[in-house]
Amino acid sequence: MFVPVVDQNQQPLMPTSPKRARKMIASGKATPFWKRGVFCVRLNVEPSARNFQDVVVGIDPGSKKEGFSVKSKAHTYLNIEAEAVTWVKEHVKQRRQMRRARRFRKTPCRANRSNRKIGGISPSTKARWQWKLRICWWLKKIYPITKFVVEDIKAWTRKGKGRWNRSFSPLEVGKRWFYQELARLGNLITMQGYETKALRESLGLKKNHWVDAWCLAYSQTGGNLPDN
Repeated sequence: MFVPVVDQNQQPLMPTSPKRARKMIASGKATPFWKRGVFCVRLNVEPSARNFQDVVVGIDPGSKKEGFSVKSKAHTYLNIEAEAVTWVKEHVKQRRQMRRARRFRKTPCRANRSNRKIGGISPSTKARWQWKLRICWWLKKIYPITKFVVEDIKAWTRKGKGRWNRSFSPLEVGKRWFYQELARLGNLITMQGYETKALRESLGLKKNHWVDAWCLAYSQTGGNLPDN
């Protein structure tokens, strides 16, 4: 287990051991704080060195659960299995029903906007990918992340209709938006599902969302089996 460290300007440094973190807190050189349930320390003095290793985040998207793993070559810093966002579609449906019901009552309501083009990404799809992006933003604030490795999921396509599916599938549209935004946070690398499976089986690990995420990160860093 390692403790994330940030400097006085909230810039992430390499994580440290719990023992060293306790010593820095006791001497007043660091201040402890929590970031979304993760214990961190903020340095009150200038760090003795700013040597960085490659820190990679593996991301395994899923329909119900999703995996995130943060590791370098030497250590695994954090493993997460997150619940996917699945409630937006029903909330949008309920909002539409309540809005339509108000039009039959004598209550203030906006006029019906008929024949309008919605465009963009559907709310449920965008919420799913925004949730992944927010987790990456959070990790980026406490770890000096250099790369993001994502398992590239694909929508079902018809033979000879690949271009049509890529343009109109919510999965493909949301995924392209996520890749575009994630590339702004660090180097983006994608891997296919069969590549993740082959790597997991070669390491003798059992399938799990965070295990797959760890394998994705391992493909870039190497090192030993999970120590966290």
